[in-house]
Amino acid sequence: MEKENRPDLSPKLEKKRKEINVIDQKLLTFLNQRLRTALEIGKIKKGLGKKIYDPAREEEVLKYLRRKNKGPLKEKDLEKIFTTIMEVCRKSQI
Repeated sequence: MEKENRPDLSPKLEKKRKEINVIDQKLLTFLNQRLRTALEIGKIKKGLGKKIYDPAREEEVLKYLRRKNKGPLKEKDLEKIFTTIMEVCRKSQI
């Protein structure tokens, strides 16, 4: 990401944006790691003759994450984010 060349940015804002960039890089690493694992799971499921989509498992994941979430992420936003992540992983397994 290119550094913005704007004199109106405060040092505090600049610092927080750098923190966000580091967090985003970590999220990207974890998302790719999750997808690689999901792809391996897809191969195992295919080998066992199982369907890729398992709604009970996806609900189990969401239930676990709801319990673990301490905020400030709202439950509906958590569900939206992880439903999308699981959908991307599931479509990649096909």
